[in-house]
Amino acid sequence: MKEKRTPINKIASIANTKPKLEFLAVILIAFIIRLLPMRFKYLLGYDPFFHLAYIRYAITHGWVNFFPYALGPWGFQVKLSHPLGLWMVPAFVYKLLHPFGVSLFNAFRLTPVIFGVLTVALVYTAVLRLYGRKEALLSSLILAVSFGHVFRSMAGYYRGDNYMLFWYSVALLGIALGLTWTPRRWGYERFALYLIPGIATGLSAIFWQAYYPIFAFVLANGVLLSIGAFLIGNDRRIVDGICVTLSTALGAVIANALGGIFGYGMTGYNKILGKELAKEFGLNFGFIKDAFLLLYLKYAVVLAVAVGITLLIVARFVRDWKTRLSLVAVVSLVAIAVFVHYWGVLQNLVDKVFHTAPIVETQRTGLRDLWTAYGLAFFAVPVFALSFRRKHLADYVILGLAVVSVPMLLIWTRFLFIGSIAVAVMAGVGLVAVYEKLKPLAVSKRLGALALTLIIAIVPATTAYTGFQNALSVRPIVNDNWATALHYLGNHSNLNDVVLTWWDEGHWVTYFAERAPVAQGSPSKFVADYYLGKVSERALMNLGVDYVIVSLDAVEKFEAILQTAGESGYAMVVLRPVSTPGVLTFSAPGYTVMATPGERWDVRVRIGNAWGIPAGVFVEKGKTVEEVPLRERPTLGAYVYINLNYGYAVLMNEKAFETPLAKLMFTNQYSSDYRLLYTDGGMVKIFRFVHPNVIVTAENGSIVLRFENATGTGIGIWGYLDNGTLIEGKWINVAKKRELIVSKYSNVSIIQYTYVKGKTVLDRGVFRIKDIITYENNRS
Repeated sequence: MKEKRTPINKIASIANTKPKLEFLAVILIAFIIRLLPMRFKYLLGYDPFFHLAYIRYAITHGWVNFFPYALGPWGFQVKLSHPLGLWMVPAFVYKLLHPFGVSLFNAFRLTPVIFGVLTVALVYTAVLRLYGRKEALLSSLILAVSFGHVFRSMAGYYRGDNYMLFWYSVALLGIALGLTWTPRRWGYERFALYLIPGIATGLSAIFWQAYYPIFAFVLANGVLLSIGAFLIGNDRRIVDGICVTLSTALGAVIANALGGIFGYGMTGYNKILGKELAKEFGLNFGFIKDAFLLLYLKYAVVLAVAVGITLLIVARFVRDWKTRLSLVAVVSLVAIAVFVHYWGVLQNLVDKVFHTAPIVETQRTGLRDLWTAYGLAFFAVPVFALSFRRKHLADYVILGLAVVSVPMLLIWTRFLFIGSIAVAVMAGVGLVAVYEKLKPLAVSKRLGALALTLIIAIVPATTAYTGFQNALSVRPIVNDNWATALHYLGNHSNLNDVVLTWWDEGHWVTYFAERAPVAQGSPSKFVADYYLGKVSERALMNLGVDYVIVSLDAVEKFEAILQTAGESGYAMVVLRPVSTPGVLTFSAPGYTVMATPGERWDVRVRIGNAWGIPAGVFVEKGKTVEEVPLRERPTLGAYVYINLNYGYAVLMNEKAFETPLAKLMFTNQYSSDYRLLYTDGGMVKIFRFVHPNVIVTAENGSIVLRFENATGTGIGIWGYLDNGTLIEGKWINVAKKRELIVSKYSNVSIIQYTYVKGKTVLDRGVFRIKDIITYENNRS
């Protein structure tokens, strides 16, 4: 018989539907803010270009290890970087969506959005289990709109830490399920659920080389869960914390096993950092082939389990809450003392892990950074303390996450993303606690509840405002000028050519030109020294450099170039146009350039409060640069470059003017060893470095090395398997030869070569045999 729809049943139905609508609303908001960059035609930042370039290559070549279009002249070995999962996921998304007309480019852009939104969904579900609807709604909403989380999970910005937070949200849900599970027939089903955190931590190892913080998060969850159970007298739950801890040991074993298949993290036995840690701590790689995992299993897990067992034993004899609290306080003070004592070791480890990280990401976090990342949510974190009045075990689980992640986000700006879940949940739970505490104090229950709701809503509202505002302000750094220039380079150079440009732009070279840059992904002192004139032509040949790129982008980063090179005494400032009738005026804080064109130009420069006539002025119009005559004699040792195409000027001192960066970018007075290949009139210029060069081609299925400016006497050729194993190498006399046919190597995929004259290196390079043959076949 059909149930009658009474008013009470209707109300119950609406109440059951409301959480679903709330959840869908949060998910929709999370999608919208993360999809905002889909309106651009380029990716964001720098690193995503390399990741997409490798995925594009792997789709046609398989998941190869040796990638010849990065880190010239040696090539890039994927196994020495991230695990393959980092690149496999977008490829899988592409294969899944391709039948619906989605391109690889768009599938790649959508991948971080998918996992970012999944993280929000899992956090909602976990907090719903741990607390309730209000806490779940506020926590997930804050996470959904926090720019700290949005930035690394938005369309077009692809980074591996997005996966780590996704897997942590899976682990958190596993803990939540275990804590809230209603016993069934067996009565201990919850212990099986605690396998989820272990599996999640293990699987995270596939997707990012620096996945290790997830182990610290879950371990802290387990330890604080045991401590919380001990403090509130729920002694049987101490075992739950121990189980969570033990599950991470399983996770470490899984991570180790997967490392052998997909590649190890940054402390793997085959990585530089892993070898350094093994030496420093006296580790021997056996079954476990990762230094962090070895240390984690050997010390962290053992110590954490020992703490849990100790709490179980003490709980049998100590029943008084105050005594238990005193014991925990003493142990906590000892733990803090140990932490402070070994802070130097930890700091040294962090410095080793991130010593080549971009400067912006390793800055100390300031108040402005916190506001940008979280809005008011971060400043609402302290009210989480009110939640402890309920003696709720979930609070200790979240506190465990906070103990690790909050200090991290305060140390470096790059950790603002990693700390976003802790901030969102603590703020969300804390705000609900404030609401519940103040609600009974309201004079009018209805109006009081409404007023409190509006006050509480200010926090997620400001977070949403800053989140959307910052998401809308994000723009691709690359532009049409760079894309056009690098496409031109790719079409007018050889596959084996090596390119020198500032390291920020290296990934763009790999993606657009499909050529190998000398530097990418981390600061290069060699490139900085070159731009300042500290590198000889012989040093350029030793790295196989064939093309040099100078750009306005590099000029704007001149201070970073000086910092990377460790030099001083150079000054180069970009000035922007100021509207002044009849006079070309350019200005920057503390500097002004005023120029009146004519047969002889009238140019005046202000440096501070002093005005004078520069020593030289160069003007670029169209694609021509020329030094213009001046009306008056110079009174300053400064030089000026004026670009009429893009409307900017550059003021520099004599020391900066004499650098290769300035000579190539601002003048026509550069060395005859450089020939201009491409210019767009002031944004990007590409020069060919003229030197004895090796051009790799193919004829009738055989590799042919042609020598341009053939002054070399010998060439070394080394053949590698794709896994990086050297098969054979030999030196061949090529004196007075203009080409060399390379005999076919059995099973060899990659060839590295060094062209020399005596002991002087003239050229170097690397190439994949299949690429050369395919390229020549397509041309013919």
